Amino acid sequence: MSRRILTRIALVFLVCVVLLLALVGRQLMAPALPPVAEGEQPTPSAGQVARGAYLARAGNCMACHTARGGEPYAGGHVVNTPFGNLVAGNLTPDRATGLGAWSAEAFRRALHEGLSRDGRLLYPAFPYAHTTRLTDEDADALFAYLRSLPPVQRAVEPHTLRFPYGTQAALAVWRLLNFEPGRQVVDASRDAEWNRGAYLVEGVAHCAACHSGRDALGGTASMWAGGLMPDGRWYAPSLLDPAEAGLQEWPAERVVALLRDGSVEGATVMGPMAEAVFHGTSHLAEEDLRAMAAYLQALPVKPAARPGFRPADVDQMALGGRLYEQHCADCHGAQGQGAPDAYLPLAGNRAVGMTSPVNTLQAILSGGFPPSTAAHPQPYGMPPFRPLLSDAEIAAVATYVRQSWGNRASPVSSLDVQRVR
Repeated sequence: MSRRILTRIALVFLVCVVLLLALVGRQLMAPALPPVAEGEQPTPSAGQVARGAYLARAGNCMACHTARGGEPYAGGHVVNTPFGNLVAGNLTPDRATGLGAWSAEAFRRALHEGLSRDGRLLYPAFPYAHTTRLTDEDADALFAYLRSLPPVQRAVEPHTLRFPYGTQAALAVWRLLNFEPGRQVVDASRDAEWNRGAYLVEGVAHCAACHSGRDALGGTASMWAGGLMPDGRWYAPSLLDPAEAGLQEWPAERVVALLRDGSVEGATVMGPMAEAVFHGTSHLAEEDLRAMAAYLQALPVKPAARPGFRPADVDQMALGGRLYEQHCADCHGAQGQGAPDAYLPLAGNRAVGMTSPVNTLQAILSGGFPPSTAAHPQPYGMPPFRPLLSDAEIAAVATYVRQSWGNRASPVSSLDVQRVR
């Protein structure tokens, strides 16, 4: 290769580096906004506060911004990610550790641009890639509600992210690749109900934050196609695949009932989705649930790629069958048929048949309850078998369930269980 060509390549590379540094630098130049003096915050109307409370419910904000056993919205909840741990901030109006010195303008900027009051870039675990779609009116209502909460002083805990993920420069690069500020755009080809559903699902409720695949840097790689939660403990199933969590083939009333009640015949939510229903969607108005259903049912159908069926080892199936009969059959039935309004059927169960065994393993290991809602105030729960069964035994019973009564999912290994445990 000639010296002239090498020189040109070097110049192009240098120009690219300079442009990248300029773009990164621009991301890092956001100004700080001045603090609001105590007593200078405008008094919101009762209607604005109520509207903000409703939106906070829809977004399930409390789940991330409340530490276990802590005061609501006072922060401290740790979000485990592949890059390290993030600690959710205090959203109460405490001046020293919360939002007490923030203006409505600063709060809008955080939601719409992912910037803190002091100009720092916020981590995308705070879902500004979704809340950027909110109207100014809704952002102000959310702020009004948070300011109505009792102030709680809680020491700010540092994030513990591995280098370089904890740097502002790394955040700036991530934003260049993954974030574009903007408001929700009305699709004129769709009706008002669908557009309302899009605003709720894509923006306020930020459902895609869980139900999308992620690339190596945590950016969205496959919208709505499902993926592991950041801590790897649950799998958020695909909303494009009717064999996972796609709702395209369901009647609208059934979708509404699942979002409102957390359980319908043959389907029950658990884990993080149970929290989303309990704290969020079970409190939404019927018309908003119908709008969300209309949007979700209109998503395109894209079946996930699945490996060919591989029968389990005979000895593993035999062990799994004995364990199932001993621990599971009384509730779920000898043929996996379940019991109406009590125990889920396992035969033909979408969660059991997914390529990822994570949710099945999590249910066996940790147990759990569907959400308590008006329609199901005292739901039947699943006891944990973590202390009772070994990794090999849990792998065996999971494999038995995934390959019995017509289910045709891949076998589970002890290593699979160990990863989830």
